[in-house]
Amino acid sequence: MEKHAAGLASGTVPSKPPSGIKSFLIKLGRQHPLIVMSVPFLIWLFIFKYVPLWGWTIAFQKYKPALGFWDQEWVGLQHFRFLFEDERFLRVLRNTLAMSGINLVLGFATAITLALLLNELRQVAFKRLVQTVSYLPHFISWVVAAGIIQTTLSPDGIINELLMKAGWIKEEILFLGIPEYFWSIFGAGTVWKDVGWNTIVYLAAMTMIDPAQYEAAEMDGAGRFKRMWHVTLPGIKPVIVVLLIMNIGYLMESGFEPQYLLGNGMNVDFSENLDIFVLKYGIAQSNFSLSIAAGMFKTIVSFILLFAANNIAKRLGEARLY
Repeated sequence: MEKHAAGLASGTVPSKPPSGIKSFLIKLGRQHPLIVMSVPFLIWLFIFKYVPLWGWTIAFQKYKPALGFWDQEWVGLQHFRFLFEDERFLRVLRNTLAMSGINLVLGFATAITLALLLNELRQVAFKRLVQTVSYLPHFISWVVAAGIIQTTLSPDGIINELLMKAGWIKEEILFLGIPEYFWSIFGAGTVWKDVGWNTIVYLAAMTMIDPAQYEAAEMDGAGRFKRMWHVTLPGIKPVIVVLLIMNIGYLMESGFEPQYLLGNGMNVDFSENLDIFVLKYGIAQSNFSLSIAAGMFKTIVSFILLFAANNIAKRLGEARLY
């Protein structure tokens, strides 16, 4: 205000700061090193992510690889109508959403809980040991992990032996042969493999919490669990919300390798998901149009879920992606 009054007294009006496109270009110019560094990534993104979207036109055709693009028979929304009339696709959609929901709930609950417990450990050596043991399964490929799970759950595996010795069962159970057990096996296997890795982000967020908050809570008589509830969790809340939004956008992505490797003819009604459905129609049956229609449906729904979750977080005043 003083500078503005001085300018008026001297007969000159201070210039207004640039706005709109001019302001955007000025700010952009200040970040030119980062822009130059991002150019290769943008080129890669355009070539491998946006150019292939041209292939979505196949979903509206009765596609035959031997014919040219303009010689294909256009069928409109026929393949999409078939998808929603097909009982197999509806079952696959149910499996996808169920396994994604299990992965979302268990993944968040176990990762946050483990991160809270690790953050409270004061014995550095034991803390590092627990972190290493929990991280290691993430670096095992799903081929090896599936082999371990199959061996563990086999009729002569350790799970059946323990249950038999405890007297809880009288004969061996073929766990992977019972369809209703598959979702539980998938959830437990995913948690075992990824819980340690998922805690990294939360542990990093906890290091940004001001230690003075813990000291103040302790002076007020708060115990360890109360400090976790009233200090640690609110401190990492923005990170939790952002990760939750991103994971909601992946609800249609329940995975591929665990379902493909652990699935079999006996549990196919509960193990087959959208990715396996697309693979079977697109490769095994050479029905490229139907498989692309299913993949296109999955992508569009994922976008809708992502934007919806972000807007809900925005209206609630929580952290968001944009």
